[in-house]
Amino acid sequence: MSDKKSTKKTNKKESIDIADLEQKIADLTEALQRERADATNIRRRHDEEITRLRTRLKATVIKDLLPVIDNFERALKHVPDDLKDNDYVKGVQGVVKQFEKTLTDIGVERIKTVGEPFNPDLHEAISMEEGDGDKEIVCEELQSGYQIGDDVIRHAMVRVMSE
Repeated sequence: MSDKKSTKKTNKKESIDIADLEQKIADLTEALQRERADATNIRRRHDEEITRLRTRLKATVIKDLLPVIDNFERALKHVPDDLKDNDYVKGVQGVVKQFEKTLTDIGVERIKTVGEPFNPDLHEAISMEEGDGDKEIVCEELQSGYQIGDDVIRHAMVRVMSE
């Protein structure tokens, strides 16, 4: 009889130990899953931050180059008629086109202006021409604006007219 009691105690102890071990396994599995999810989230946030930093770096470099591009464009607007077909002028036009292509290739877009509704998130109004309507439309671009995705590098300076 004492053997039966001893066996029952052993079986009871083993079942408690197995249940205890199964609970520990479940707890450790859950902790491992949380750690894996945390690691995945950290990697995702890191990748997003790297992307944001790259965009900011591009925007900074482009912001420094924009006055150069503006000056090229201004110079080309004032080329005398007798020099329009000059090879030197064509070369400068090629440089401006190359700048524009490079900007497009790295994701920089020129902000649309003339004929577009005035948007203070994209446009900086320099003057307002009164009209008979309540709709504000950009009627002239004074300086080009640029953006990367939804981030504005430089607002477009515009003249606005109400229609």
